[in-house]
Amino acid sequence: MPLELKVPSVGESITEVQIGAWLVQVGQPVRKDDSLVEIESDKATAELPSPADGVITKIVKQRGDKAEVGEIIAYMEENGAATTAAASDAAPAARDQNGPARPAAEQPAPAAARTGGQATSGTQAAPAKAPSTAGASHQQAAPAAPLAPAPVAPVAPGPSGTQASTPARKVHPTTRPRRAELGGEAPPAASEDEEVVPMSLLRQRTAERLVEAQQTQALLTTFNEIDMSAVMALRNENRDLFKEAYGAKLGFMSFFVKAVVQSLKHVPVVNAEIRGTNIVYRNHYDIGVAVGGGKGLVVPVLRHAERLSFAEIEQEIADFSTRAQANQLKVEELQGGTFTISNGGVYGSLLSTPIVNPPQSGILGLHAIQDRPVARAGQVVIRPMMYVALTYDHRLVDGREAVTFLKKVKECIEEPARMLLEL
Repeated sequence: MPLELKVPSVGESITEVQIGAWLVQVGQPVRKDDSLVEIESDKATAELPSPADGVITKIVKQRGDKAEVGEIIAYMEENGAATTAAASDAAPAARDQNGPARPAAEQPAPAAARTGGQATSGTQAAPAKAPSTAGASHQQAAPAAPLAPAPVAPVAPGPSGTQASTPARKVHPTTRPRRAELGGEAPPAASEDEEVVPMSLLRQRTAERLVEAQQTQALLTTFNEIDMSAVMALRNENRDLFKEAYGAKLGFMSFFVKAVVQSLKHVPVVNAEIRGTNIVYRNHYDIGVAVGGGKGLVVPVLRHAERLSFAEIEQEIADFSTRAQANQLKVEELQGGTFTISNGGVYGSLLSTPIVNPPQSGILGLHAIQDRPVARAGQVVIRPMMYVALTYDHRLVDGREAVTFLKKVKECIEEPARMLLEL
């Protein structure tokens, strides 16, 4: 009897998902726990593992299709007991989900062979989500992630309703593939100069959150600049020792996380939220850190950042970054932050106004470090400077409190000893 492959529960309150890339084909043998398909929700992306050794016999839901939690999306025969009919359907099914069939020699290797027993997506959509923390930054990246198949030849209707092939269209390396190239039929385009692709649930949720923030909060941004000389000197002096002791690189983000926690303690209202007609002050500091993911920018949360050492912060961020690229972050890791840090400087941003992630009341935007002339003791000197921006909900946070918070961050970074002494 065929095994039913159903949409698993991917998070609390999530009832509908979108089918992502199928990592296997009809007729392809798989082993237990091999990844079969990507399941995309409005918060994160998960992979459905195979429940047993067997063969995929039928794929019900193709890439881009919507499905409810618990709905059947495919069938498989356990222990390789594939039916003759299923085997004969393998070629057309493969065409349906991944474009025109290729010769057997060009077919991709089984999932287990690609990864030594465990399939991975290879591609996924800045920063994974959208997660509840998506939309927290101006640096949101488009979640579309091309599978980079061979370019396919578009087809046009023939005079008798048949389809006549046309020469293959050359695709520039930076051009997003058409829907047909990703699997499924391309939505109609207005002209040859336009391309229409459906938004993923992740991107839809990101858009909703961004609009929600601007419509429901009174957002205002204040700016300052930080002399990075002291932190850069401290980092360069201890970089090798830190890596040897903890196995992680000493980056700037751990300094900013520590500085933000110290500043939130100094100005508690920036760590608060509006709940109805009440103000909720939180005595824990769960700091969201925007990282680039396979499907875009995602914001995993450092839980109780006030309890973490510099090494623990760097180790967690490195782990988040690695798993975000592979779309392996869990939904719960993307929820519940009390404040967010977004570093647009890694992409070259010099100045920006990040968008708050509701119900949070603030987000700190970091930017590129540039050598600039500044005045010190009556002399013009060249220093590595960074602009920082705090966007805050003016319904709750007054300008004085926002400026005080940002000045505190500046003081902690320019005098790192303050963070160690908690001054």
